[in-house]
Amino acid sequence: MTSVGFDDGSFRDRHARVFYHKDNVYRGLSEEGRVAWQRLASTRLFRRFTDSGALIGTEEVPNAPVTASEAKWAAVLRHDRIPFVSYPYEWSFGMLQDAALLQLDLLLAALDEGLILKDASAYNVQWRGARPVFIDVSSFEPLRPSQPWVGYQQFCQMLLYPLMLQAYKDLPFQPWLRGSLEGITPDAFDKLMSARDHLRPGVLLHVHLQARAQATYADTGRDLRSDLRRAGFSVALIRANVERLRALAGGLSWRRARSTWSEYTGTHTYDARDLSLKTEFVRRAVAARPRRLVWDVGANLGVFSRIAADQGAYVVAIDADHLTSERLYRALKAAGENRILPLVVNLVDPSPGLGWRGIERKPLEARGQPDLVIALALVHHMVIGANVPLPEWMDWLAGLSSEAIVEFVAKDDPQAERLLRNKDDQHGDYSLERFEQLLNARMSIVQRQALGSGTRVLYHAVARSGAD
Repeated sequence: MTSVGFDDGSFRDRHARVFYHKDNVYRGLSEEGRVAWQRLASTRLFRRFTDSGALIGTEEVPNAPVTASEAKWAAVLRHDRIPFVSYPYEWSFGMLQDAALLQLDLLLAALDEGLILKDASAYNVQWRGARPVFIDVSSFEPLRPSQPWVGYQQFCQMLLYPLMLQAYKDLPFQPWLRGSLEGITPDAFDKLMSARDHLRPGVLLHVHLQARAQATYADTGRDLRSDLRRAGFSVALIRANVERLRALAGGLSWRRARSTWSEYTGTHTYDARDLSLKTEFVRRAVAARPRRLVWDVGANLGVFSRIAADQGAYVVAIDADHLTSERLYRALKAAGENRILPLVVNLVDPSPGLGWRGIERKPLEARGQPDLVIALALVHHMVIGANVPLPEWMDWLAGLSSEAIVEFVAKDDPQAERLLRNKDDQHGDYSLERFEQLLNARMSIVQRQALGSGTRVLYHAVARSGAD
């Protein structure tokens, strides 16, 4: 049995540890963890949130295959498997907001059952398509008399402050969360807020005063948690704070109306016939055989992601444009879609391995190899727009999966000309002939479809071993 890569932070939890074994996900529990789990499993909260899909499906297994090299656990749980693991620095604004609201809803329900969440890590949430799922059942513990909610600061750092950053400053939160797995500290975030910002909802109380309190305790060496316990916290006091936080987080909004690619579906250069040819080509290629996991890279608003999902695949819809991904998430959420996961990822700078030894948070490509990659109207952005050498991009594409649906866009296409405007053309090897030569060296072309525009060609190709 091997460690999971600590996708829910169990690596740092002395009472629990997550493992993979033969495609199953297990969690070993200490005696204290076992007692907390059994208390949780007996509650209405557990049944209600599990039945709705908002809490990961979990069962205790008496004969789990935990190896002797691991600790002797008091109990072992088996969890439902999430189709594809993602991280907060890959989510859109609405995804982070809904992850925050789910945690607060669970906390409010836990207080009714005499329980509390001992942390508030954003990594405790994963996704089934556009539906958030809380995965860390070991975060629940019995509520002790006068116990504060010690996850408050973590909630602010990993969820509330990033949402405020984007809502109040129109700055993307993803680089901040990728740059620090613990989120944005009160002191750092307070420095980003102006005096006028202190008048915005939540900033004075949850940012400025918290930053001052943190500085005070750092200077004196006093124990904040002990002082909070001595102050005495009733359930009513905790609940009031959580309800205020929920109203605040739920009321935040990101008001940007337009971005570089958010209007692409209305401004692309396909005529009706070419768009129909392209759609039918993709539909035939996707339907050629069953697909388990599909990546739609450069997904925009997910038109082709939906085609793959309709054929039974789980689709990771990747796009670098935040507003486009946000709009896709809203549409998927409204439709109750659980087969398409939208992610904000720049493929030129994708998510690397982060955290302890670079394995605490896995690189994008290490979280599940797709058996089909859809890469439509992307190659010119990577090669002309981002200066990725064409052979390098082809190596990346062929190395990702067994199959690909890819669209070549010539330099005289209006969209490619747009990228070349006001820059020197240093892409002499970027041509249809060179593209096909490189593709043939790495993959076997199953289908080829030239569009009527004369500047775009579609390919369905299967990777071959030993490519060079």
